[in-house]
Amino acid sequence: MGIIGKRLVGAALAIAGSVALVMSSTGVATAATPRNGVCEVGEFCLYYGASKGGSLSDFNGSIPNYGDSLPTCYVFTGAGTGRGECVKNNAGSAWNRTTAHTVTVYYNSGYLGASQTFGAGQTANFNSTMWDNNASHRFIAH
Repeated sequence: MGIIGKRLVGAALAIAGSVALVMSSTGVATAATPRNGVCEVGEFCLYYGASKGGSLSDFNGSIPNYGDSLPTCYVFTGAGTGRGECVKNNAGSAWNRTTAHTVTVYYNSGYLGASQTFGAGQTANFNSTMWDNNASHRFIAH
């Protein structure tokens, strides 16, 4: 490829990069990134403490078993108290940031036992049965 061809390719790449940059800065919503420690729109988040306090763990789908111990359990990944601890039997509150799902949290793994349901957009503390007694959750489309 000659010098003119290389310059044309370079110019095309520069233009493409500029277009991508403009497109990404237009405020168009992007997909939530689960497990990044940020409770984004489209996710269900469990919090270590009451009233969305402490560290959080963010999910974008159903989880049949949070896992019993490190290193194979789901952990709280957000900043704050509880960071790095297993989610199972340690959550005090939740925030359902989805718009098209209710999310039910279960006392036992495999979506079994007592449960508490969070409607789309709802945030709440766990009730006395579910406080620090949570092992799985299921997204249910409405």
